[in-house]
Order: sequence, then structure tokens, then C-alpha cells
Amino acid sequence: MVELPQSDDFKSIVLNNTPLIDVRAPIEFQKGAFINAVNLPLMNNEERHLIGIKYKEKGNAEALKLGHELVKDDVKQRRVKAWLDFKSESPDALLYCFRGGQRSKISQEWMRESGKEIVRLKGGYKAFRTYLMKELEESRERFKPIIIGGRTGSGKTILLQNIKNSIDLEGLANHRGSSFGRKTTPQPTQINFENALSYDVIQKLERGFNELFFEDEGKYVGSVYIPKEFAQHLSNAPLIVLETPDEERIEITFNEYIVQAQKSYEILFEKDHLKEWVKDIQDAMKRINRRLGLERYKIVCTLFQEALDEQMKNSSLELYKVWIAYLLNEYYDPMYDYQIQKKASKILFRGNSEKIISYIKNLSR
Repeated sequence: MVELPQSDDFKSIVLNNTPLIDVRAPIEFQKGAFINAVNLPLMNNEERHLIGIKYKEKGNAEALKLGHELVKDDVKQRRVKAWLDFKSESPDALLYCFRGGQRSKISQEWMRESGKEIVRLKGGYKAFRTYLMKELEESRERFKPIIIGGRTGSGKTILLQNIKNSIDLEGLANHRGSSFGRKTTPQPTQINFENALSYDVIQKLERGFNELFFEDEGKYVGSVYIPKEFAQHLSNAPLIVLETPDEERIEITFNEYIVQAQKSYEILFEKDHLKEWVKDIQDAMKRINRRLGLERYKIVCTLFQEALDEQMKNSSLELYKVWIAYLLNEYYDPMYDYQIQKKASKILFRGNSEKIISYIKNLSR
């Protein structure tokens, strides 16, 4: 039997953002996969389930036989065509299953029979995932983390986007990192978040950066968490504090959480977008009602309702700024100021965005 090509050059896959064909069943892919991977399964969920039962009852040979009975003729042709089409669009694509075993070998063979060669990942998903987690763990010895802090709405994410050696944890987590931070698109699974973080760190370190900048986050960013040892590494890092005038903070928050948020809800929910957005905002306010206390919670709800009424009546969003200002002054600022006092000894520098960029340039010399 002709030996089919394999590769375990995982670093090259990361650095080149190599396209990947994941031939596992959709249920496996949804639990976790890699950046640049597309799910073009050899077997669907039901077929995988039936073959699994056969394997337990009758062994590998009978399970393989059933697999060929379930995936044949038109079904087989459609699946092979999907792989061939993807390979044509992405000539450097590689292929994997869970362990780099029968499923990816069969897929390789069928593609070869149809005239296209493809390399499979040696050890499959499991080996690549192990590589990424090992690299993430060991990366702590290779860079100095520096944290960008600042009050809510100060523009930390905007600043990070202008720092080439930064890791945007909120971007990777698809969450704005606060009680109001949920977006219309879902967060990645924990596995996908970790994989994406590892990709980003590996790529940045390959560019020769000795320092990496991160936004000041808790252990969790929405529903995903920063891996424990990595989070510990960040928790010991020095801090740069972004100072932004209150008026500007209100505008930044207004643009992100009101203007842009409503636009994203409109894309997803169309006519019902405002109703869905209001529901999510009200749910977020409920989540912080204990910390706010009853009186302030009532005021926050009233200010929001007044702003919503104004929007419905005059199509004006301006009153939301009053609501934002109250939340910043009465909830977020006191909470952040308390936390920053405990980190006072770690502060390297304070300043506005321009001064911080200048400071970082001098730091890297």
C-alpha cells in the first residue's frame, strides 16, 4: 500500500495560517477546532453514532464495513467534491481527523483516487491541540507581559489596536469584557479561544517581540477564561494606565455600546433589533443590580427608559449619554478605582493615548 503523506510541522501551520480541512463529524468540530479550519466531514453525526455502536459491538472491521456502506455512491461523491473544491481554492490546505487515523487516511485515499494529493496532520487534531497548549504554556518564559489599564470607556481596546505587539483578549473572546459586553455573534468555545490565543502568541513571538501588551482583564472574558498559568503570568505584570477625559469616555462608550451595538443588532434581528437590544441591556442591568443597590438600580433603569422613550419618539440617541455617565460615575469608576489602588506598586506610567504610545516606543528601544 502506498504511504500517504503526513506532516507534524505545526509551527509552520500557525505562522502561515494554513487552511485546514477538518473531516471529523460536526458535533466534534463544534466542541473545538482550529483557526482557518473548515468542517467538511467524512461522516455526519448520525453516521458517526451508528459506526461507533458497531465498533463497540463488533469491532473495527465491521465498523469500517458499515462506514463504507453508509458513505458511498452520491453521498461519497458529494463529500469528496467538497474536499476537492476546497483544495482547489486553497492549494496548500492540509487535512485532519481526531488522531490522524482511519478517517483522514480514507479521505486522503479518496482524494488521491480523484486526482488530488493532500497531506494529513500526523497525530491529527489531538497532536496539534497538544502542540498549541504546550507552546502557550512555555511562552511565558519568552515574553514580558505589560498590562494596559484604565477606567471603563477610556479606549483601551482602541489603544491596543495601535500597538503592534499586543494581544486583544476581548477580540479573541468576541466579548467586550463587561456586564454589557455580550455581542450579537456567539463567543468561541473555550477550546477555540485557547487555540486562537496560542496562534496569536506564537505569531507575535516569532516576530521577535520581547514584550506583549494586554488589556487589564479578569480571569474570565464573558463565558471563556484565560488559562490558569497564563492568567497568573499576566497578573504579575506591570501596568500602564490610560487616562481619558470623562467626556471622551462617554463618547467612546456611547459609540460602542449604543450606536455600533444597535447597528449589529439590526443586521441580525432586522425589524425586531431594538426589542432584542433592549432585552439584553435590561438583562445586563439586572446582573449588576446587587452591586448597584436598590436605589441606584432604580435610577439606572429610569435613565435608560427615558433614553429609550426619546429614541422611540424623536429617533435621538443623545439621552443614552446621561445613562452612560451615571453608570460610569456610580458603578464602574468606584469599582475600578478600588482595584487600581491595590495595584499601585505595579504602575509604570500614566497618560493619554499619545503619551502612552510614545512611552512604549522608548520602552522598546
